[in-house]
Amino acid sequence: MHIVCSSCAAINRIPQGKTTAEANCGKCKKPVYSSQPVNLDDDSFDRYIEKNDLPIIVDFWADWCGPCKAMAPTFTKVAAESTDLLFAKLDTQHAEKTGTQVRIRSIPTLIFFHKGVEIERISGALNEHQLKQFIVQCVDKL
Repeated sequence: MHIVCSSCAAINRIPQGKTTAEANCGKCKKPVYSSQPVNLDDDSFDRYIEKNDLPIIVDFWADWCGPCKAMAPTFTKVAAESTDLLFAKLDTQHAEKTGTQVRIRSIPTLIFFHKGVEIERISGALNEHQLKQFIVQCVDKL
């Protein structure tokens, strides 16, 4: 399995039988997996989405967006509870190219990706139950 380091964006191969939580990056030596959402930008988005073998859920948000701010703690909480998914955030205000590329029309928007392919998206702030339900529906599509 391949996973992009949450600290330095190096691509790491995780040996069979080893979990992502046990693996350290070959480049920076930090843990490759983070239970906290990784902040993406225009430069790191494609690499993170396309080079990870684990499913990824990305929160497209902006600092001026009230619903985005309201949902942020829930997104972080669910990320901390999940070990088989990667969570990331992309500030559309500072990553306009990527926001346009993935056709973000409203925020917050969550997009679930697997191996570079968009599986599902949903717009609007979600509570914890709704977010977990969205994730389960997406995982069921894999």
